[in-house]
Amino acid sequence: MTNVVAVVGGRAAAFELGVVCQAFGLDRSDDTAGLPSYDFAVCSPDPGPVMTTSGFPIQVDHGLDRIAEADLITVPAWPEMDRAAPPLLLESLRGAAGRGARVLSVCTGAFLLAESGLLDGRRATTHWQFTDRLAERYPEVKVDSDVLYVEDGPVITSAGAAAGIDACLHLVRQEHGAATANALARRMVMPAHRSGGQAQFIEMPMPTPAAEDGLSDLIDWMQANLDQPLTVDALASRAAMSPRTFARRFKAATGTTAHRWLLDQRLQLAEELLERTDLTVDAVAGRAGFGSADTLRHHFAARRGVGPATHRRTFRSA
Repeated sequence: MTNVVAVVGGRAAAFELGVVCQAFGLDRSDDTAGLPSYDFAVCSPDPGPVMTTSGFPIQVDHGLDRIAEADLITVPAWPEMDRAAPPLLLESLRGAAGRGARVLSVCTGAFLLAESGLLDGRRATTHWQFTDRLAERYPEVKVDSDVLYVEDGPVITSAGAAAGIDACLHLVRQEHGAATANALARRMVMPAHRSGGQAQFIEMPMPTPAAEDGLSDLIDWMQANLDQPLTVDALASRAAMSPRTFARRFKAATGTTAHRWLLDQRLQLAEELLERTDLTVDAVAGRAGFGSADTLRHHFAARRGVGPATHRRTFRSA
């Protein structure tokens, strides 16, 4: 994946476009972390000045012919979701997917993909405010309102703007491996992987653990001791809480359970070790806190769809 384009219409969603630009649109050819650079452009059915939803214009120099060159077509939200899209744009999206390009939408960008027919029969998501509308308007789409992003074939759809970052990091991980995705996440001051789904944001936002929660230091300690047998009772004792209080506060602070958080962190560590070291699968399992290679294989296959050895062959750097 070397060529990326962002598609905007009569109006552009400034923040969502910025998300895509941050992930794929910066020249990182001289980056000491070895982050990838892409041939990136913004295109529109009507090139020229395009007004953003924030009230300032941007200059778009490329037309829809730019889509025909791209390996990845991104739709960073689609503010005009209640208006019919230009037929040539819909045709261009279908043509790109037909030749094997990948397509990624952020937030309401899913409405444009649904209108083009690319989501027919596929799982997809959008911002929780609009999932019911998407399902009602396009009954052929299998709308999943609980996820931050979902990949179905060559199409990735994501929820609100921040979930677009999650989706972009997921794609970078697939294309370049865990180490590159983690380095990019650190550069963006983002977690490389967020657990849970967007349902946690409907009633209240997910707070960041604060020092007064009694969990911030503990979570840092957990991150540094993933190879240890970290039970809920032991963690609760370390946090000077009852197991029930600890479980409640941990979920409130992170949006997930301690068990799920540990599993995600251990899988992420295992990915990095498989890609960057010569450790055996048994040694990786021990270092990442799974205890045995069989346990690692079970969780790796359940979450990633492949075994550790296959992942290593796919993503191992030369």
